[in-house]
Amino acid sequence: MATTYDFPSDLLAGQEELHQVRAELSALLKRLPWSVEPLDGFSDDNGWRKVERPASPGWSADEQAEVEKLRQRERELAVFVSTHRYWSQITGPDQVTARSELKRAHSAPDRETPPGDA
Repeated sequence: MATTYDFPSDLLAGQEELHQVRAELSALLKRLPWSVEPLDGFSDDNGWRKVERPASPGWSADEQAEVEKLRQRERELAVFVSTHRYWSQITGPDQVTARSELKRAHSAPDRETPPGDA
């Protein structure tokens, strides 16, 4: 039987927020132009595959600030989760397994779903 881990609530909350911040950052980066600075488009078919990019208007100051804010929060949360005091209680291969379980804890089917969110 698989070991179950009793993660502290602050660690679970930190991991959940880290997932959310990463998803938000990923979605934002997909919406933004490919280049931070304004650049002309290009086409290159000399490599193993053809690469084309349209002209990029660059990112606005607000867009750059939003990306930096999300990246900073992602770093803070990653440090919080990875250095949490809980990890000192677990050693060896169990620590690797526990860290993997924490990453999936927010989507675990045995967690209670709030009413109306089913």
